[in-house]
Amino acid sequence: MDETGSQTRMLTETECWDRLRRAPYGRLAAAAAGEVDIFPVNHAIAHDVIVFRTSAGTKLLELTIHSTVAFEVDGFDEREAFSVVVKGRAEEFDRDAEVLDAERLGVAPWAPEEKDRWVRIVPASVQGRAFSRLRAAAD
Repeated sequence: MDETGSQTRMLTETECWDRLRRAPYGRLAAAAAGEVDIFPVNHAIAHDVIVFRTSAGTKLLELTIHSTVAFEVDGFDEREAFSVVVKGRAEEFDRDAEVLDAERLGVAPWAPEEKDRWVRIVPASVQGRAFSRLRAAAD
């Protein structure tokens, strides 16, 4: 425990994937032309790969130029807060069978623009931490 009474623990890979699956959205960090951008995306998990829909534009262009990305979800309940970060490679996919499989996951974009392109993040690493939200009894 630290001086605030909180306790931090590393999440197992299974716990990380569980939290990724349950998160309603995540944030995609991508770098291009010396700049880092962060994009909120709603996503789904299929076979330990993150998939999301997008449209032609800045996000897709950045992923084409520099495919190394980070994807993060976080959340909390009464007991603890957590953060999970996936680092990996983003790639657009458009083969009919892959798109059909992805569409079955039910990823429905929140933004009103048409999101007709599919991207997957193939993980190189998955790490997460959870933080106790309970104060120590002996303050």
